[in-house]
This record gives sequence, C-alpha cells and structure tokens, in this order.
Amino acid sequence: MERQTDEDRGRNTHLEQDISIHIFTVSSAMVGVCLTVIGLIRVVITLGRADTLADDFLAADALLFLVSCLLSYWALRCRSVRRMHRLEKVADAIFIAAMIGMVIICALITYHISVPSRSSTG
Repeated sequence: MERQTDEDRGRNTHLEQDISIHIFTVSSAMVGVCLTVIGLIRVVITLGRADTLADDFLAADALLFLVSCLLSYWALRCRSVRRMHRLEKVADAIFIAAMIGMVIICALITYHISVPSRSSTG
C-alpha cells in the first residue's frame, strides 16, 4: 500500500479548495439570478398576465444557494482538512438540490406562461 506524499496531499488540498471556490462563486451568482427572476415574475403578475407561486419557490431556492455559498466559504476558511471535506460535501449537496429546484421552478414558470389561465377563458 502506497503512502500519500506531501506533494500529493498538497495537490489534493488545492483541488478541494478549487471545488469550494467554484461552488462559492456559482452559488453566489445563482442567488442574484433567483432575485432577478423574482423581480421579473412580480412585473408579470403586476401586469395581470399570470399569477404563480414560482416567485415564492425561487425565494426559497435563493436561500438554498445562499446556504451553499456560505458553507463553501466556511470550507475555504477551515484549517482542518477533515472539516473542509465535510463542509464541502454538504455545500455541494445543497447546491445540487438548489439547481434541481431551479429546473423544476423553470418548468413551472414555462407552464404558467404557455397555458392560459382558466379565469380569462370563461
């Protein structure tokens, strides 16, 4: 069984920090995307074209991205490699869940925009 050298450990730690940096930057950008779409949905609702719960779901999704962002930042600041691994895994899982949620919300928005509401047909 081979022992891990200091150079290998350094490369692995650098790769793990690189993953945390990517989660941090993308999840913080996704918070901005969610907030922008919430604003656009509110404009559509104000114009009377559609009423949907998508903006409420997007607010919850933005919170998930924010939690992922904060956890990845905490992982970057950790001195313990073991804690960094745990925080990174949790941040990654929350990020994936938030991305899946965003796809579902996009489908909901598309459905509400493309299908006419029942109140306007009768």
